[in-house]
Amino acid sequence: MKKTILGLFAFSMMSATALAADIKPAIIYDLGGKFDKSFNEAAFNGAEKFKTESGVEYREFEIANDAQREQALRRFASDGNSPIVMAGFNWAASLEKIAPEYPDIKFAIIDMVVEKPNVKSVVFKEQEGSYLVGVLAGLASKSKTVSFIGGMDVPLIHKFACGYVGGAKSTGADIKVLEAYTGTTPDAWNDPVKGGEIAKSQIDQGSDVVYHAAGGTGVGVLQAAADAGKLGIGVDSNQNGLQPGKVLTSMLKRVDVAVYEAFTAAKNDKFEFGISNLGLKEDGVGYALDDNNKALITPEMLDAVEKVKAEIIAGKVQVHDYMSDEACPY
Repeated sequence: MKKTILGLFAFSMMSATALAADIKPAIIYDLGGKFDKSFNEAAFNGAEKFKTESGVEYREFEIANDAQREQALRRFASDGNSPIVMAGFNWAASLEKIAPEYPDIKFAIIDMVVEKPNVKSVVFKEQEGSYLVGVLAGLASKSKTVSFIGGMDVPLIHKFACGYVGGAKSTGADIKVLEAYTGTTPDAWNDPVKGGEIAKSQIDQGSDVVYHAAGGTGVGVLQAAADAGKLGIGVDSNQNGLQPGKVLTSMLKRVDVAVYEAFTAAKNDKFEFGISNLGLKEDGVGYALDDNNKALITPEMLDAVEKVKAEIIAGKVQVHDYMSDEACPY
């Protein structure tokens, strides 16, 4: 009897080990690289958290150009990696083509919906987090002019812009919001020089708070704002520490959580396909408050932004979703 129990225990342990060994997660970053201090780096942090907690290694790849997308995705799929997480909406076309060819592989894409039976699509309510940082920008601005710099000029980034405009203007009818983008190709995510030049131009027009949603380009935006003695607002990751005391806050987009949960769910055989849409209620977006920026946010500002946050979660304040209606009402 004792041998039987020990045998069953050993078998169960072997099965658990085999199950873990069957998990071959992989992540492919978007242009800009995994250490962009923003979107890609958040994805990397989620993968690293999973590896640290589970002990399971993952594969990764940083593309150098768009031509590598399909090749990289097909290589990982043909090698049996699963789940494969793609960071960024630009992966959609390649995934649409390749997912049906590998029906047993689990795929997850962040920032775009791909309706295939073996794909999990994770999108965010960026407009809600952007509304909050817009409120803080409006309250912090002395010139009553704030600004936004997007990376690639696409509807997704207009979601950030529209929410920001709404939040800023909710603090006063006299608030003016400038808006610009760094390009129309994926290179727009990795041009900090151009980001800095646009920020300087907006500052010359009176902006004293500059919010970016521009990936690696945003490093130049935050640098330019700090150099001019103005305030920047970071995005995706907590970028408050890039220019301590000069970054008002950062709009947090929990890409790290999306990656971590995709890997963990697959490991636990609980991976779910379909669409996940994460907003303030789901803690998918938010704003950053830490030692780097706490002196910039007064108790009155904190009370105001927390009140708006609660109202959005409760449905009392509806933030416009640019992806649903490409006409920003603010």
